[in-house]
Amino acid sequence: MAITDAAKRNHEQLFPDRVSTLAVTDPEFVERFDNWAFDEVQEAAPMDLPLRLMVQLAALIACHAVNEYRVMLGAALDVGVTPVVTKEILYQNVPYVGMGRAFDFLHATNEVLSERGIALPLAGQATTDAPSRFERGREVQARIFGDGIEQMAAQAPQDQAHIQRFLAANCFGDYYTRGGLDLATRELLTFAMLAALGGCEPQLAGHVAGNVAMGNSRPLLVAVLTQLLPFIGYPRTLNALRVVNENTSA
Repeated sequence: MAITDAAKRNHEQLFPDRVSTLAVTDPEFVERFDNWAFDEVQEAAPMDLPLRLMVQLAALIACHAVNEYRVMLGAALDVGVTPVVTKEILYQNVPYVGMGRAFDFLHATNEVLSERGIALPLAGQATTDAPSRFERGREVQARIFGDGIEQMAAQAPQDQAHIQRFLAANCFGDYYTRGGLDLATRELLTFAMLAALGGCEPQLAGHVAGNVAMGNSRPLLVAVLTQLLPFIGYPRTLNALRVVNENTSA
């Protein structure tokens, strides 16, 4: 068995002139993995290349796969994902994965960008301030999830009402309102993050509905999960597919 021409071509597109040390130390593994991830997976679920790398970056952050993230971040920048977009993918992760996971990626991203001569900080993308973040965040929540979001917040137990305020002002008001990415893309990234995290099926179901509301189709969600499979494994992928199946029609 040899690495297929398609796998070589797709791998070279992302990592030109890169010599894998694993191909020397683990040749049988690399042969099987590359033929699957860079040939069969690509054939089964074609996606726009920059978007594919964007959802993979989002998932790698959720998996806390720092070294793989560095490699894929370089590939993303090489195929046209802008520095601003890479930062927005990272910032979008923070309210979902927490600073405990995101911290390492802030430094890794800054190091990769600096190595490429990209001056930091990048241009600011915030569109809200302290007085506006709650209302703007609630507006975005309603746009994605419908008017029921107000009822859900109103029904929160009194000792948990602050969490609902945080969701509106912080998760949505501080992050979803930023420039650099549109709402549909942010929802797709959130879908990828939650699938990669695992154990978040109730939230994933809500964001499947949010993705559909934002125009992200069932075929796109299935394609995203297919492209994430080599990075997040079968159990999380199959769990996420079950949520998609339960909340969309084939």
